[in-house]
Amino acid sequence: MRSIIQLAAAALLVLNAASAAGAQERAAIKQGFELPANSGKKILVFRPKVSVGAQSTGGMFEPRAEWTDQARKNIEAALLKRQSALGNTVLTAPEAYGQQAQLLEEYTNLFDAVSQAVMSYQFFVGNRLPTKKRDNKSGVFDSSLGEGIRSLPGAEDADYALFIYNKDAYGSTGRKILQAVALLGPGLAIKSGEHKGAAGLVDLKTGDLLWLNADFAMGGDVREPDGAEKRVRQLLEDFPGSTVKHAEAKR
Repeated sequence: MRSIIQLAAAALLVLNAASAAGAQERAAIKQGFELPANSGKKILVFRPKVSVGAQSTGGMFEPRAEWTDQARKNIEAALLKRQSALGNTVLTAPEAYGQQAQLLEEYTNLFDAVSQAVMSYQFFVGNRLPTKKRDNKSGVFDSSLGEGIRSLPGAEDADYALFIYNKDAYGSTGRKILQAVALLGPGLAIKSGEHKGAAGLVDLKTGDLLWLNADFAMGGDVREPDGAEKRVRQLLEDFPGSTVKHAEAKR
């Protein structure tokens, strides 16, 4: 029995090492866009979209309301602490009600969809869509949320909007056992847990995506304050004009 446990532990170590090596992280900025620190521009920060749950043995996402609520509070608190490092004037988006709340939710979901499309089909060259091959250079991308973004609450008082998307699925005990057994038996690599996020800066006049930092394997347990601070540092890594630098974000 002890040898089985030792083998399972060894297998998990191998998988974790492989996962770290294969972590896919990309950031890009729209060609020609620059945002120096203290430029006088105003950045409107919308409430992050946060979803936290468990990953079942079969790999299905099972949302947990209590984890999501705690993670959202932790991320919002961490984001508030980091705002002074963004290099320009930061405005917190006003509370939205009724139709404005619905419109904001639609645009938050649109940013989620666009950022994941950019991650999947443009950042990774092997998946690049034919329509994006003309931009077949590292770090170049061309995506937009549309000019309707001008109607969002608070947009008239700012130049850019910062959207954040975050999703965590923590592997269940059954999933972790399956992961170990699959590796020891048929030698299959099964992933346990999913931790992905994206932060994007959007032009509030054109809707163009100006900067995107996305990661399919983020660090930090967002259910804990320290973990959420690490996550926010990673999300805002290399933000245009900011003082949040690569080495600091990795801590």
